[in-house]
Amino acid sequence: QNHRAVLIDGNIKNNGGEEYYNTFVPPFDIIDGYESVLDFDTRKEREITINFPLYSDVRELYIGLEADAVIKEAAPYRVKIPVVYYGSSITQGGCASRPGNSYQAIVSRRFDCDYINLGFSGSAKGEIQMADYIKKLNMSLFVYDYDHNAPTTEHLINTHERMFKAVREEQRSLPIIIMSRPKFNLTEEEQKRLEVIRKTYNNAVASGDKNVYLIDGKMLTELCRNNGTVDNGHPNDFGFASMAKALGDVIEKGNIF
Repeated sequence: QNHRAVLIDGNIKNNGGEEYYNTFVPPFDIIDGYESVLDFDTRKEREITINFPLYSDVRELYIGLEADAVIKEAAPYRVKIPVVYYGSSITQGGCASRPGNSYQAIVSRRFDCDYINLGFSGSAKGEIQMADYIKKLNMSLFVYDYDHNAPTTEHLINTHERMFKAVREEQRSLPIIIMSRPKFNLTEEEQKRLEVIRKTYNNAVASGDKNVYLIDGKMLTELCRNNGTVDNGHPNDFGFASMAKALGDVIEKGNIF
């Protein structure tokens, strides 16, 4: 990893779904690597999901087991084609306390689906190149939100519907969920941005698109309202739980999977 603090956490599957088990917390000034041991009370077969860091890089990961341990292939995801997310640092995972608390990880556990996270801190701006890349991906659902990274409302006007149309023209039946920034009380400028995003959705519906969905900031923050961020922008764990519930409810109601 890259000389920065890294959090790697793990979930264990049981009959009732997945449960968080433990977290690896390497020291901030790590240089030569780090190792830690997770002990279980009983010896039995377990299926373990490892959630990698949201920001730091992991160069190599070695997993050591007892000599008589047996390794088997994990069960496949129920949803076999991954969800693709595109957006800002919020999409990337800031500021979840650990990797398994990002909204995508929560949604993944709810529906047993894999996902591809194309969240870019400060860098997702609805570029044509990214639209051209994303539209070719094999995905069960596309979720996008880069409102925060669009430098101006004018930029959002020029790029938001363009990205939607690029993906839709390539994949006619793909479910697409459009999300605005997860904020309960909007400024005048933020409200204008929401209307740009809403226009993309309304135009799609007016054209006969029956596989497009909109989740606005109030829906995303319904559970947490104004208590879901660390800085009035980036969600904390409560905020991500609220986002995951809103997104998951739309997926469930729309029978997307």
